[in-house]
Amino acid sequence: MNHTPFNLKSEESWRIFRILAEFVEGFEELSKVGKAVSIFGSTHITSKDPYYKKAMETARLFAKAGYAIITGGGPGIMEAANRGAKEGGGLSIGLNIELPTEQIPNRYVEKLLSFRYFFCRKMMFVKYAHAFIVFPGGFGTADEFFESITLIQTQRSPRFPVILVGSEYWKGLIEWMKGLPLKMGSISASDLEIFTLIDEPQKIIKAVKEYNKGKKLYTI
Repeated sequence: MNHTPFNLKSEESWRIFRILAEFVEGFEELSKVGKAVSIFGSTHITSKDPYYKKAMETARLFAKAGYAIITGGGPGIMEAANRGAKEGGGLSIGLNIELPTEQIPNRYVEKLLSFRYFFCRKMMFVKYAHAFIVFPGGFGTADEFFESITLIQTQRSPRFPVILVGSEYWKGLIEWMKGLPLKMGSISASDLEIFTLIDEPQKIIKAVKEYNKGKKLYTI
C-alpha cells in the first residue's frame, strides 16, 4: 500500500515545493521595498513610441515621489517604466517570467525576481502595489487589468487605484463594458468605478497620492 500523503506522485510533490519557494522568495524580497506601483503594458512598443515616453515619465515622477516601480521586467512599456524609475532615483524592480520564448530582462532592472508560475508572479504585483498603472498592451496586460478589478470587485483585496492610460486605446473596451455586460446585468454601474482613465503623468501621480492616504495594502 502506498502511504505517500495524498497519494501524490513525486513530480507533483516537487511542484508544490517550487511554488512555495517562489512565494517565499517573492515575499522576502518585496516586503523590504516600501511603497510601490506596478506598471503594465505591451512588450512590442519601441522607445520612439509616445506611450513609451509617457510610461517613462510616469515612472520617473513616481520614483521622485518615493515610490518603487514594479514591472514584468521585459521590453517595451516595462523597459520604459524601469528606465524612468532609475532616472528618477527610485528602486527599479522586474518580475520576470520564464517562457518558451525567453524573455530577457531589460537593462534598467535593479532588483530582478524570476518566476516559473504566472499566479505566483501575479500575487507579487498585487500584494506590494499601491496602484496599478495600465498602459496599452495585449492579452497579458488585459489579464493583469481584469485580475486587479476582479479582486477588488469580489473584495478579495482592499481597493487601490487601477488606472488605464491611453484614452484612444481603451475607449472601445470601456464602451463595450458600459454596453453589453452592464445592460445584461453581468456587472453593476459601481463596478465601472473600480478603475479610471487618466492620460497625463502628473494627474496619475496626484490621483494615487490622494487615494492612498491612510489606505492599507493587500494582506493574506
